[in-house]
Amino acid sequence: MTAQSSATAPRTVTVSGLALGALGVLAFSMSLPATRVAVHELDPWFVAFGRAVGAALLAWGYLRLTGAPRPAATTWRRLSVVALGVVVGFPLFTSLALTSETAAHGAVVVTVLPALTAIFAVLRAGERPRPAFWAASAGGVLAVLTFLITSGAVHGRLSAADLYLLAAVVLCGLGYAEGGALARELGGARTICWSLILALPATLPIALVAAFRHPPAAGGEAWAGFGYVTVVSMFLGFFAWYAGLARGGIAQVGQIQLAQPLLTLIWSALLLGEAVTPASIVAALAVLACVALLQRVKPRG
Repeated sequence: MTAQSSATAPRTVTVSGLALGALGVLAFSMSLPATRVAVHELDPWFVAFGRAVGAALLAWGYLRLTGAPRPAATTWRRLSVVALGVVVGFPLFTSLALTSETAAHGAVVVTVLPALTAIFAVLRAGERPRPAFWAASAGGVLAVLTFLITSGAVHGRLSAADLYLLAAVVLCGLGYAEGGALARELGGARTICWSLILALPATLPIALVAAFRHPPAAGGEAWAGFGYVTVVSMFLGFFAWYAGLARGGIAQVGQIQLAQPLLTLIWSALLLGEAVTPASIVAALAVLACVALLQRVKPRG
């Protein structure tokens, strides 16, 4: 796939857009289990920012090999939004959350990500959603909060891990929407690559400080998890994901994310031996229903 291959943005969902989006979701569905494995032995700050540094080095190599031109000055502000959401925000908050929570629990919270992506896409495009759109979105958020309060909180309060996860999905939804729109101009590959390079002055010092304070020493499984979130979750997965959003539309291709939490639950059970409770399944299905309704509601013309 070349950087230019994802630069077009037709109004209808194309087969290639759906296929690329599905490939991205498949790649991301392993992110929480892989992060859970990595932070079991590695410092979460090192995992969050070290993966960004490693992916930035891969991005630099890709940009050099393809001879990609530097973005226009006005594009850097939009790239900073992408970097804030998917390079810094989501990796940091999920790494902190998964030091104490299971990947299966995180998968339930991530179920609202398609809704948040659609909301940010609508807000960014200046469309006027119908009341049913907001009702479906509120229903999904309410289902998640109900699950968190009843199963993951103490004395009726959200735990710190739950708040980290909620912050992660909000920032990720913003980064997905902004990156999907920007990929129509830059292409999916260059959008994530330049975002990684832009964030490097912040991610590199933090990763070095984290490594100095807690020298990374771990077994093969932890390093394999770190390698996955660096190469696939932080780099290659976005090639396909942003290209799919650019070709088929953010809100439309974003529907494929509905499968991600369920895939994560399966990976968590198969790879980590985590228990998937009936409450988790019910909460995930309830949110999926709300998000499916949200995606079907068309904005006003």
